Amino acid sequence: MTTFTYSHDDAGLINQPIGYWSSAAGSAVVHHIRTNLAELGITQPQWWVIGQLMNAPENGRDRNEVVTTLRGYLDLGDGALMHDISALHDRGLITEDTAGRIALTDEGRALQARAAERQKRIRAEIHEGITDEEYILTLKVLQRMIHNVGGTAWHH
Repeated sequence: MTTFTYSHDDAGLINQPIGYWSSAAGSAVVHHIRTNLAELGITQPQWWVIGQLMNAPENGRDRNEVVTTLRGYLDLGDGALMHDISALHDRGLITEDTAGRIALTDEGRALQARAAERQKRIRAEIHEGITDEEYILTLKVLQRMIHNVGGTAWHH
């Protein structure tokens, strides 16, 4: 466990801007996740495509259906997602039939298993020194702040 020191005491933290800290946390966490996935040779959007195919029927899922689903989670255009799907296909991680249904290959399933193990380690690193209760409270506070300013944010 590494030593951690807060930037300010409690009196100083009360006046810190939530926009800065929530953005800084998001950027740092996403960078950490993306760096770890890159070590496995995949991007975060490719990881999400693989996730969409894990419990797909044996004949896979429609490519456009996967793109439509992911569009709601990722801030990427359809073209970028199609490119990620094509890159996975070119690497032999997914197959695509003439009807546009995509499915994981055995190599894709093996990569998914390695990445899932890596994701467990990443989550543990991110949550180090944070109790489940603190994590839940943090998410509730952030959700309330989003609501207070008229925003919506729901992750499935």
